[in-house]
Amino acid sequence: MNFQLKQQFQIESARFLTGLPATHPCSNMHGHSFVILLTLVGPLDPIKGWVQDYHEISTLMKPLLDQLDHKVLNHVPGLENPTSEKLAVWIYDHAKKMIPILTQVTIKETPLTECSYPV
Repeated sequence: MNFQLKQQFQIESARFLTGLPATHPCSNMHGHSFVILLTLVGPLDPIKGWVQDYHEISTLMKPLLDQLDHKVLNHVPGLENPTSEKLAVWIYDHAKKMIPILTQVTIKETPLTECSYPV
């Protein structure tokens, strides 16, 4: 039987979106308090009694999140046009190598907007 775990992180980052008309507000440098939600799916470890340790997830994610937190996302290789969609893919691709049971990354750039990858 599998369980679904979710763990949230928050980063503060600046960005500007390329390819937009100069009149679009997101073409200007602006910042977000991004909420990153990781979803993991896996079986219960019969000895430990959990799927994966939340502390271990935090430890694994720290170096990755340090590349994004308090940074201009456009300066991060692979995020030259850092839409929330591209940020979700970037985090998923990097985090999946460390957390094989990761199934989804959700990015909330505001309390009212979010995107998830993959679906």
